[in-house]
Amino acid sequence: MELSSRSIDGGFVEPVIAAQGVFRAVMDAMARPGTSGELPPLARPPAPLSPEAGAVALTLCDHDTPVWLDPPLSASEEVRAWLGFHTGAPLAFTPAEAHFALVSRPGELIALENFAQGSQEYPDRSATLILQTETLTGGEELVLTGPGIETSTTLAPQPLPRHFATQWRQNNSRFPRGIDLVLVAPGALACLPRTTRIAGKDA
Repeated sequence: MELSSRSIDGGFVEPVIAAQGVFRAVMDAMARPGTSGELPPLARPPAPLSPEAGAVALTLCDHDTPVWLDPPLSASEEVRAWLGFHTGAPLAFTPAEAHFALVSRPGELIALENFAQGSQEYPDRSATLILQTETLTGGEELVLTGPGIETSTTLAPQPLPRHFATQWRQNNSRFPRGIDLVLVAPGALACLPRTTRIAGKDA
């Protein structure tokens, strides 16, 4: 694949400092599920990969972490080349092979159960999905409980995968197996680890 300027440009200007900042933001959000934190647009990947998802990918993905791309991202030669050039991460042929998944259209995502769930002995061998949302505050409100949440908290991302609450409850039931979610929106991110529960939702 011939590399264009769009494949090479748009990485972190200060890679070490930027990666440390993004990693800290992701870890803080995992420790405090449902809490929306700031995520500056430190990367400039080709569309339809968002700056925020691109920054998370640059921070978490490397040559040992196969990455699955949803159809719009997979269809972009520039996105594939940009990720390969800046992270070295191989592309996963199936969701079950991926350590990370980048999703530009969460509302059209395949079922969460298709992604690597880990095993009872090695639950860390599961996938982390990075979902590009339009907002973390303007969608239908989710009431969240679980570890890292004192009583309850709310998050309102949009869009989300179809029948998300039902799928997430099924994900909870597989613990310690199951996937984790990183939700990114313009300038922000939040996380839903597999231990987080959605209260009072049936659809």
